[in-house]
Amino acid sequence: MSTPPEHPEPARAAAGGDSAATDDRQHSAPELHAEAAELAEPLGAGGAARPDRPGRPDTSAVPADAPAAERIPVRKTYKLYVGGAFPRSESGRCYPVTGSGGAHLANAALASRKDARDAVVAARSAFSGWAGRTAYNRGQILYRAAEMMEGRRAQFAAEVTDADGVDARRADALVSAAIDRWVYYAGWPDKIAQVLGAANPVSGPYFNLSRPEPTGVVAILAPPMAPLLGLVSVVAPVIATGNTAVVVASERAPLPAVTLAEVLATSDLPGGVVNILTGRAGELAPHLASHADVDGLDLTGADPGTAAELERSAAQTLKRVLRPGGGEDWLADPGTSRMTPFLETKTVWHPIGA
Repeated sequence: MSTPPEHPEPARAAAGGDSAATDDRQHSAPELHAEAAELAEPLGAGGAARPDRPGRPDTSAVPADAPAAERIPVRKTYKLYVGGAFPRSESGRCYPVTGSGGAHLANAALASRKDARDAVVAARSAFSGWAGRTAYNRGQILYRAAEMMEGRRAQFAAEVTDADGVDARRADALVSAAIDRWVYYAGWPDKIAQVLGAANPVSGPYFNLSRPEPTGVVAILAPPMAPLLGLVSVVAPVIATGNTAVVVASERAPLPAVTLAEVLATSDLPGGVVNILTGRAGELAPHLASHADVDGLDLTGADPGTAAELERSAAQTLKRVLRPGGGEDWLADPGTSRMTPFLETKTVWHPIGA
């Protein structure tokens, strides 16, 4: 029986084919790397194509120090801060904000009475959770907000400069004072009960203990002439003692208030604890003063004539009212004068030996 003849030539051809394919791959690899390197080259001015390679950008004629192409800046849209979110006004209105020199800075949302009601609802919803936190935890959260403010020093300083026309050094000093003021109030939540609370002597076999508790929802008219330091000085003491706040920012200079809202939104402060409205105090304040679900009213930013009318409205629903002092020195030591007006005193009697 004869053996089938072998066919070495096809085998050699196949081996040769593999070798040729290997050689082709070895020769093509540098070409692929070269193409990848060319694709990684930066585009030249206008993205001009190289004449030797159609469709490829020609960067050979672009000087190294050529200026970057101008771009359209992304302008900021200033919104309200309600319930931890940033809604536009339900009315769709806005108003122009100008700097101290009259230059147009931005368009701020013009809050309506419906926005004010929504803010009160958000503040009321957040009250029980915020007041129920430990005092130590509230202090930690406030300190975290101060940390976030420190990271935005440059933005706050620029906004204070635009609003008040002060130089950079003065603006930086005001921003530092605002951050320090926030830190100051961050240290009070776990100490205010020791200062204002008491063990009362009574005639009888009882313990009689008094301690401060938050009032509830406080509406605040921020001072118009101190857009950051004044704002911090009226908001921080209210929430440090466990209240929640609805704040009407300075109509003249609302931008620092919106930036503060962004700080609070990115800190650990629960949504609804602070709600910030931008717009006209004359339009919003009467509705907040007469709102039955607002427990306190800070009239610091109201003029004397308007404050008297607002106080009469607040009396119909038995609100606690802090009258405007006039000519406040926001750089002075605040003490506890802005924390005590919105605290209630709870007294507990407990029999001894039972």
